Amino acid sequence: MASDRHESMTFREGIERMVDRATLAIGLNPDTAKVVQACNGVMQIRFPVRIGDKVTVFTGWWAVHSTHRLPAKGGLRFAPAVNQDEIEGLAALMSYKCAIADVPFGGAKGGLMIDPHRYSEEELREITRQFALELARKDLLHPATNVPAPDLGTSSREMAWIADTYKTLFPEDLNQSACVTGKPLNRGGVAGRTEAVGKGIQYMLREFFRHADAVTAAGLHDGPTGQRVVIQGLGNVGYHTAKFLSEEDGMKIIAIVEHDGVLVNDDGLDVHGVRQHLAETGGIRGCPLGDYSEQREAGLEIECDILIPAALQGQIHAHNAMNIQASLIVEGANGPVTYEADEILRSRGITILPDIYVNAGGVTVSYFEWTRNLSHMRFGRLQRRYEELRGMAYLNALEQLSGRKAPDRLRRTLARGASELDLIRSGLDDTMRTGFQDLRNIMRAYPDITDYRTAAFALAIGKIAQSYYDLGLVESIE
Repeated sequence: MASDRHESMTFREGIERMVDRATLAIGLNPDTAKVVQACNGVMQIRFPVRIGDKVTVFTGWWAVHSTHRLPAKGGLRFAPAVNQDEIEGLAALMSYKCAIADVPFGGAKGGLMIDPHRYSEEELREITRQFALELARKDLLHPATNVPAPDLGTSSREMAWIADTYKTLFPEDLNQSACVTGKPLNRGGVAGRTEAVGKGIQYMLREFFRHADAVTAAGLHDGPTGQRVVIQGLGNVGYHTAKFLSEEDGMKIIAIVEHDGVLVNDDGLDVHGVRQHLAETGGIRGCPLGDYSEQREAGLEIECDILIPAALQGQIHAHNAMNIQASLIVEGANGPVTYEADEILRSRGITILPDIYVNAGGVTVSYFEWTRNLSHMRFGRLQRRYEELRGMAYLNALEQLSGRKAPDRLRRTLARGASELDLIRSGLDDTMRTGFQDLRNIMRAYPDITDYRTAAFALAIGKIAQSYYDLGLVESIE
């Protein structure tokens, strides 16, 4: 659960304080800063659904933070603790995240106050369809204006239900598939969307380790291999992040923190095995792959090189920030470090890579899916075989000039055209690499900005403010 009880401000207020810090650092005009920060609107929706022999009234929200670009894009979460303050704060984060990733979306967020585990699939489908119907009736579901995506408690399954509901309402809309992203592959989704955030974190860390000065400043040794990592949350983001880092980059996942405790193995955990145990039992208690403790919060305080909180917001707060022993914190979740904790960690010299950059992989690949739905053509369809033929021509020319036959492995590599997944991951890699370089450029341009979070907000705010200025909605950005 979020830990706002430890703080003197709400989740949304904490984000606003972080934004204030960045606007002051870049000298943004105060009136422009107010325009950038303001949430355009939030709609509370209540609707009844018959569950068995009872009628239950559900409450949900859809917040639009910014429409400087359209559509407004944001995840749709199903959780019992969802509230308006949280949704408004997350919508703001989406605006800034889209700006950093350089995708042409405004920021939005949706939420439904529900524990999805309490309902059968049939009941949840009916609830989701009714919620989608209410959103569509209020023009809060449309390929050109408001486009949800999976978030906490939702997946491609829920997105398919929502898309089908929209299709039923608007069968004449040629772009109906683009009303949501994160759909199943056979319903207009794209390869790589499920693991997009985790893959983006991997690409981001690879870029981070390419910069020796950044690595040294964080107190880490060169290269990702051998880095000792603690992951909080083995859901979609945490699992894929842990899997990619351990299997492909040689990092050692020494601890996994879940809702029922923490599992530790100094030699490195078998991530797939832990995930399988979690799926079978609902927790990590009793998993034979490491030493279990029910002291869940103590798991965040384990000494490690990299700590990746990938669960809920507010997990690192004013009461435990002094106990964090990681050299580098990588925010896989949205808002896992509160404003007050961020101040403490910064004063301690702990490097934090912020959520609005770190987990931008999801919205980046959502953008690719949205554009694919609008074009009605999968990526690579026109050029893949052409690339294969051209590769074969180069290979044959090399063999003729050298008088030697190329090994089969080299032949397969050179003669292979890019698949849709290859192209999507190439675009994701480029986004994450460029994003980190942009943060470093901000820190060079503003010597008073010495942390990545302030740099990220400064980068995003500057882009959004420029958009408002270009539209004539603000008179000055300086």
